[in-house]
Formats: sequence, structure tokens, C-alpha cells
Amino acid sequence: MGVLLDLIQRGGWVMYPILCCSLAALAIIMERIWSLRRAKVAPRNLIYSVNDLLAKRQYQEAAFLCQEGLTAAERLVRQALKMIGHSRLLFKDVMEETGRREAIFLGSHLELLGVIAAVSPLLGLLGTVSGMINAFGAVAQVGMGNPGLLAGGIGQALLTTAAGLVVAIPAMVINRLLLNRVEVLTGDLEDLAADLLESLAAPDTPILAAQKPQPVAPGR
Repeated sequence: MGVLLDLIQRGGWVMYPILCCSLAALAIIMERIWSLRRAKVAPRNLIYSVNDLLAKRQYQEAAFLCQEGLTAAERLVRQALKMIGHSRLLFKDVMEETGRREAIFLGSHLELLGVIAAVSPLLGLLGTVSGMINAFGAVAQVGMGNPGLLAGGIGQALLTTAAGLVVAIPAMVINRLLLNRVEVLTGDLEDLAADLLESLAAPDTPILAAQKPQPVAPGR
């Protein structure tokens, strides 16, 4: 801890916003890792169970299974059960809108993480430029009789660049990994929505459409 405080003091005021960026990035990463677990988005056992119940036309059981709505998959199924028997076009529009809201939640805060990854090295560069100006200003006052003064000033100025890169590189890599995770989970939800569309939307044939099942109120 003492070494860290010493580096912050040596790096100057720019080290404080870099430190804030590092803490914000860490908080976002931990929160997204927790929120993007499959168990909290699209549990495979839930999807298998729902598909099995829908294949048997056990809609009330499917509604009971998803009544809590704790995961994105459960919320998608609950919405689909309310649309049983509606036209495929309307059903598809509702599923797309529901899926869009879930995708927005899955990707929340990742844009901010990308901004932190982009801004941190720029803050480090700003600190380096500011430190170089101060170093050359000191040399201008005392002359070149003490080269160590210039070397020490440059070394201190470069601390901020190093600090900015230390924050930016992991943030950028993890941000990309989390975006890939979002794409995978979104694909799973899209597959589930397609299965729900095929199972619950009214057929296009008018004669069969007249025999459509009634919507199910989840949790009842």
C-alpha cells in the first residue's frame, strides 16, 4: 500500500483520475461477470424443461415454472405465454421487443467500460506531457549542470503513461470477452424466442387459427 501511495504522489494529480478509472472498471467487470452467468440469464435446464412442456401443450405448467421471472429466459417465456394464439407477425414483434430489452440489460455498463479503456491511456499521456513540461521548466531554471534532475523528471512523468496502460489494457481485453459473452447469451435467447414462436403463435392457415389455444396468465 505504501508503494502504491508513493507512486500516486510521484505521478502527480493525473494519477487520481486514473485511479478512479481503475476502480470504476473493476466494479463494472465484477458486476457484469456476476450478471452474465448463464444461471442468471438462460439456464439450459430451464430451456429444456420449457421446450418439453410446450411440446406436450402443458402451458400452465410452463407458466408455473417461469412464474418468478428471475432470469431473462423466464421473462421471455412469460411474455410468450401471454401471446398464445396471436398472429405470427404480432407474436414476432412482441418477442423482438422483449428480446431487445433483455439484450440492452445484458450489455449495460459495457460501453462505459470501453470508454474507460480508451480514456485511461490518454490521461496517462496527459500526465506525461504535464510532467515533461515541469521537468524541462526546472532544467531551464538551473541549467544542464545536473542531468539527473532532467532524468528524474522524465522518469516521474512516464509513471502516468504506465499507469494509464495498466488500467486500459485489462479493461479493453475483458470488455471484449464480456461482449462476446453477451453475444452468446443473446443467441441463446433468440433460439428460445424462435422455439416459442413455432410452439405458441397461431398457424397461418385460417381454419387452424380458429382453433388457437387461449393465452396463459403466468403464475396463476
